[in-house]
Amino acid sequence: MITSIALGTFIGIALGLISGLVPGIHANTMAGALLSLQPLMITGMDAETLAAAMFAALITHTFLDIIPSTFLGIPDADTAVSVLPAHALCLEGRGEEAVRISALGSAAATVIGIPLCAAGLFILPVLQPAVDWGIGIILLAVLGFLIVMSDSPGWAGAVFGASGMLGIFVFQHSYLAWNMLGDTSLLMPLLSGLFGIPVLLVASRGLMPEQEFHGIGLDRRSICRSSLLGTAAGALVGWLPGLSNATANALLTSVIGYDTDRREYILATSAANTANAFLCLAALYALSRTRNGVMVALSLRELPPMTALLLCGVVSAFVAYLITVCLASYAQKIAGFDVKKLNFAVIIFVSLLSLLLCGPFGILILVLATGLGAVPHLVNVRRVFCMGAVVVPVMLYAWGIAVF
Repeated sequence: MITSIALGTFIGIALGLISGLVPGIHANTMAGALLSLQPLMITGMDAETLAAAMFAALITHTFLDIIPSTFLGIPDADTAVSVLPAHALCLEGRGEEAVRISALGSAAATVIGIPLCAAGLFILPVLQPAVDWGIGIILLAVLGFLIVMSDSPGWAGAVFGASGMLGIFVFQHSYLAWNMLGDTSLLMPLLSGLFGIPVLLVASRGLMPEQEFHGIGLDRRSICRSSLLGTAAGALVGWLPGLSNATANALLTSVIGYDTDRREYILATSAANTANAFLCLAALYALSRTRNGVMVALSLRELPPMTALLLCGVVSAFVAYLITVCLASYAQKIAGFDVKKLNFAVIIFVSLLSLLLCGPFGILILVLATGLGAVPHLVNVRRVFCMGAVVVPVMLYAWGIAVF
């Protein structure tokens, strides 16, 4: 089994490297590809190898997906809100710092997440019946608090409601899309339109500044605070059904301002993304419930012992951290690029990728989401309220209203 787990870990790290660095590709996609290709892999792809590869790809992805968000401003489902402070730091010449902060947050979540997984095996079955009914209410209360406490509650509520309607429209009409990489491919044009392209359209012009790294601008207390908050948020959404990393990122804005405490927010959201992966695994083993595409794929095959996958996750996290920090050190290579031309190239790339993944319906989603994503800048409200596109369908799902 050790040999199988080691081989799977190596394969998963390679797949996570691809999915993390290529916008629009998620670890869920890699898990589906492994399942479909397993019959062709006669040699060396037993159940343990397959499971380790899937989980290693998921963990590796949570480290590396910050890189396209930081340097290109392209979000995915896990970095939709954190792309704003990370890309802003890049435009200030602090792109390497943003990536290193993100890697630190994911590493901290790995350290904290392992004992949480062990505790979850015993605690989750006891608590689950008491919380199944209240997830939608919890989300509504938190988001209602965010809206009321915003500078313009009326506009914040309007943006949240409109984005929620857009999300419902997208998921209810998903059959119109090509869905070449599964249902998660719809999130690519949706979140890129809400969080990516509007930011690029109003971004600064001129040349990309020199990227310099003078250390991480966070003290030890801030690192500990953000790591714990992010891990707690990621663990929560990894446990509760219907929630996602995007929901955790939205919840974190209630305690950490992504526009005022950018470094802390990047660290917290990265910790949340990685913690979510570990707690999803605990929910699978403790409750036999799947919280993301990778867990669904794992549940379709014989599962190895949880300790084996946790070891796989730790090794993957260690390697992914080293790769992320190494790639961040090349940030100075982008200095001197024309920002306007780079933004235009990214917009074209996102548009073509939306067409490739979802067909003409993907372009429609991208256009509608971009129009709505431009509103927060015009009315001076926080862009986080665009997360209604994900949160509202999740709330309705929790209340038994089918929108998927």
